[in-house]
Parts: sequence; structure tokens; C-alpha cells
Amino acid sequence: MGAMPQSVAVRCPACSREHQYAAVSYPCACGAPVAPPLDPCGAPAAVRHRAWAEEWVTVRCASCDRSGQWPHPELGCPCGTVLRIPVTGTRSAASPAAPGARTAREPRRRAPFAPVPIRTARDAVTAAALYLRWLGYRDIRRADQRPPAGIGLAAQGLLAQVDPTVRPASVRDVECLWLTAMTESVRCVYFSLAGYADEGRVRADSLGVPLFVLDLAGTPQPVNDHADALGSPAR
Repeated sequence: MGAMPQSVAVRCPACSREHQYAAVSYPCACGAPVAPPLDPCGAPAAVRHRAWAEEWVTVRCASCDRSGQWPHPELGCPCGTVLRIPVTGTRSAASPAAPGARTAREPRRRAPFAPVPIRTARDAVTAAALYLRWLGYRDIRRADQRPPAGIGLAAQGLLAQVDPTVRPASVRDVECLWLTAMTESVRCVYFSLAGYADEGRVRADSLGVPLFVLDLAGTPQPVNDHADALGSPAR
């Protein structure tokens, strides 16, 4: 059994409001809940710009001793300031794995996926990254090449595109992702918040691109057979 989520008092440096923040738990590959350990003595920092390395922290699971990358705890203050909650005993997200490192796409019997609600574009990226981790992909990071729409994510052997806009993904969006993945000799997957144009779905089927729609609860829903196959435990 994992430890109960930790809770700490947080004061906003911009407006001095007091908040009580409880750490969010995420499921490890072994099924145990994992939460970044909060630093009760640390001071929260206002997020003024985004850097990919600062978005994630590495936390070790107490049940199986695996180390995984999880979203850095944050809290939105009513004054509009986003607060990054200090943590202890963690490190920032690592650089891409060295060639030949195992991807740890195991065990095949996975615990149920634990979604995170989607309220912002960042939440959509977090939901997609957590789902890829649940599938067994590790060292998830921002892709080197920026896609025409949305945010690109990369893992060993995989390129993903997350489109949090209200516009359905087009044929061009799907083809650009597929072409980029082909040049890097990796497979690809598309996550969209608004779904896909009919032509885009047809083209994805012919190219073998898995398509997922992100619902507001944070669970990626497969749109085509390729997505069903990617999410199958026997893949």
C-alpha cells in the first residue's frame, strides 16, 4: 500500500493568500500510487515561464523501487499566479535515454489508467504523457521538432503529437506527424482534444497512425484500430 497523499500549507508570494495543497498521486507501472514528496519548509515559486526540464520530477516508487518522471506539483491561486510547489528527494526530468537503454514496456498486466482532469492545454499534454507512461514508454520529453499544431512529445522509439486546440486535426496535421516520424525511424501517435476531420481519420488509417481523442476527464479514447492495438496489453 502506498502512503497517504501529503498535504502542506502554501502561501502565494504575489497576494499572500494561504492555501492547503495535497500531493496528487499517479499510478506506477506496478500499480502502487506514487506522489512527489512535498517540502513543508520550502517556499513556492511563481511560474513565470515554462521550461520542459522544470515541468517534471523524478520520483522513486516505494513499492517496487522504480524511478519515474511525474508532473511537478503546481497550484493555481485565485489571483492568477501559478505556484510551483517545492518537493524533496527528487530531481528534474532526465535527458533522453542512451541508445540501447531498455524501454521498460512492462509488465503486460497493467493497473487501470488513472486520468487527470483537463482544464488547460498543459493538462492535455500531461494526460497524454501519463498515458504514454502507462503504456510503458519512459523518458518522455518535448520533441526536438515543433509540430504545425499543438505540442510534440518524444520517447524512445515514439513520436507523439498533442493538439489541445478546439480545431479538429486535419489531413495535413496527420501527414506531417507521420512524415516526421518516418524521418526519425520511429512510430507515431496523435492525441487531439477536438477530434479529427473525416479526411484526417481516413489518412491516418492508411498510414497506420494511432488516433486518440482526449476527453475532459483526461482519458485518451481510441479513434481507430491502430489506437486500439497500441493500447492493448499484448502489443
